Amino acid sequence: MNNRITRPEQKARTRQALLDAVLALIEHRSLSSIGLREVTRAVGVTPTAFYRHFPDVDSLGVALVDESLGSLRATIRTVRDGVSSSDEVISRSIEILARQVHDHRSHFRFVARERHGGVPAVRAAIAEQLDLFAAELATDLAADKLLGGPRYDRWIAADLRMVTSLMVNHMVWTAAALLDAPPDSADAEARVIDVAARQLRLIVLGARQWGVAE
Repeated sequence: MNNRITRPEQKARTRQALLDAVLALIEHRSLSSIGLREVTRAVGVTPTAFYRHFPDVDSLGVALVDESLGSLRATIRTVRDGVSSSDEVISRSIEILARQVHDHRSHFRFVARERHGGVPAVRAAIAEQLDLFAAELATDLAADKLLGGPRYDRWIAADLRMVTSLMVNHMVWTAAALLDAPPDSADAEARVIDVAARQLRLIVLGARQWGVAE
């Protein structure tokens, strides 16, 4: 049986090791304080090997954003594809967010810290991912996929993006609240999830009235 690692597999392992090393190094620091040689020492590779994967540390930070928010965005969108009730979408989306934050706390701490941090490329990547969240949600709501919610298909585009941006900002707040909750306290996490779900339902109810007023 051949257990040799192929070149693509080794390349993928090294790339992931670089991502993991940066996450460990910035546990209590900003990305801008991390140098390339510090990262390569942590992984045990040369700077030349680093450049085969990333042009600089900032690009590595952008990849971390994609790894964190890109996968979350795709997972939550599958929830909207699979159910029609707005209440069920709210509950399942927040449950998924809570599970992701619980399982990948370092990733979400990184995003929370760098969203307004000192690396422009990373700030831009976070803003882009959040904007994609809002845009995809607006597309789904405009298609009137959800039962029990406002008739978003009748809304003007600017108002629809306003409400989806509000929902996405609520998701960011929820992630931050989950990070602040003690990681070993199921009760604390459950309280955050309950409050977040109720707040999101309130946003939906407010949106329904906004649509009527318009």
